[in-house]
Amino acid sequence: MGTNGLGSQEQESKEENRTEQPDLHMEFRDAAPEPESSRDAPPAAGDCKTPASPAPDAVAHGHGAGFVPPEGGWGWLVVFAATWCNGSIFGIQNSFGILHTMLVKEHTDPDDPTSQFKVAWVGALAMGMIFFCSPVVSMFTDHFGCRKTAVSGAALAFIGLLSTSFANSLILRYFTYGILFGCGSSFAFQPSLVILGHYFRQRLGLANGVVTAGASLFSMGLPVLLDKVVEPLGLSRTFQILSLFMLVQALLALTFIPLLPSGGAMGPPAMGPGQAESQTQAAVQAGSKWGKVVARIRKYFNLRVFHIVTYRVWAFGVATAVLGYFVPYVHLINFAKEQFKENEKEWVLLVCIGASSGVGRLAFGKIGDLIPGLKKIYMQVVSFMALGLMSMMIPQCAAFEGLVVVCAFLGLCDGCFLTMMAPIAFELVGPMQASQAIGYLLGLMSLPMTAGPPIAGLLHDYFGNYTVAFSLAGVPPMVGGVVLFFVPLIHRRLQRGQAPPEDTTAYMLPAALPAGEAKSCSNGDILPGYTDVETHI
Repeated sequence: MGTNGLGSQEQESKEENRTEQPDLHMEFRDAAPEPESSRDAPPAAGDCKTPASPAPDAVAHGHGAGFVPPEGGWGWLVVFAATWCNGSIFGIQNSFGILHTMLVKEHTDPDDPTSQFKVAWVGALAMGMIFFCSPVVSMFTDHFGCRKTAVSGAALAFIGLLSTSFANSLILRYFTYGILFGCGSSFAFQPSLVILGHYFRQRLGLANGVVTAGASLFSMGLPVLLDKVVEPLGLSRTFQILSLFMLVQALLALTFIPLLPSGGAMGPPAMGPGQAESQTQAAVQAGSKWGKVVARIRKYFNLRVFHIVTYRVWAFGVATAVLGYFVPYVHLINFAKEQFKENEKEWVLLVCIGASSGVGRLAFGKIGDLIPGLKKIYMQVVSFMALGLMSMMIPQCAAFEGLVVVCAFLGLCDGCFLTMMAPIAFELVGPMQASQAIGYLLGLMSLPMTAGPPIAGLLHDYFGNYTVAFSLAGVPPMVGGVVLFFVPLIHRRLQRGQAPPEDTTAYMLPAALPAGEAKSCSNGDILPGYTDVETHI
């Protein structure tokens, strides 16, 4: 699995929106200056200054609307670093089934009927933390920038994997692998998507495609590597080898040299970081101590996306579906060892999922571009339905070849679901709030995604096989697919009840401002042309 490309797709749509609205930028740059009394008065809650004329040095240094990405050069080294980051993180996660079998051998207690349940929490916690930290990582990336956030995250992930090799109990590995490696991966992963928007605009799709394809290669190659080294070297040495991937990532993240100012998302095109910070401080100092806290919370966490009914239904459906989503990645190898004892090629299953997922992302991404509006959501409906059916088919496979075919379909469903996430978010809330929409969705996904594998392990311990576990794992994706089916219907019904009919551009463009009236510039309500590439997930 993986979320490769979500942030980059969002970047591309935001950049397109900026180029399509030149008149809006001119309107703000030509706006008359505020009266002196208006400048001296403390701003009302949520207000901010209208954008000023761009300073010459701002454009010269790459700030604001005059910024033009280099479309290559150093950016290709950044693409390589982002590919290594995405591939190593999700390659390790997708290959956890091999590590899971070794952890079961090391920590299984014959007298404990819940061993599988307890061991499954190691990988489930790591994957859950990657998604759970998403809203917080957006704030850190915006405040500290891509490079500091990515280097710190990769270093934390390195420490987590290295310390896991010395841990001798499940409790310690919950913390070292599940918490440290999971949180570090989240902080390293998201800036690797954000930084692509600093170097590419016209070629952003190409750069994102290179990152996605490279990450899929990692998902295919790491299972082969782990299959060769886990048995002869042991679990501790394996974790030490994997930690080297994150150490290399910490060094590669030093190439994430930003061309746009961190924190620039809170200001207009020509506003440098110092100007934006001074205005924010002035607004905060004008209020009480409680007002300062609320202002900072509202600055980084915008909950207005939950006011949109269709987004709430979509988020609930996706969160429900992923309860059984990560179960095959954790338990598939152990199931194959139990079901096909004479077969020594279990790692082929993970390679097959990684390869078909990469093909699915490329193919369904192209297909999704041809499907207008919210009809894209039906692709997710079909993918969840098929994913649930394939999960139920896993215990029914009497031949190893049949299991390989099932895994190929699982990968295609994975690629379709992930590729459609960002475009659907744009359709539901518009690009101005898409970053928050995707960030909160990933946060909601973390809890059920974390709980799924341990529940499957508990069912295995109780029944003595994986038949019930995989069969029940297919139910939540089907239920989530049914919920998502109603999102376009609800959207059309809301449109019919409004005059004029609601269009997603209502969320994309701000309303016209009366003379002398300020507009809110909180995170998620950024005008087209604002430097908001640092705020998406």
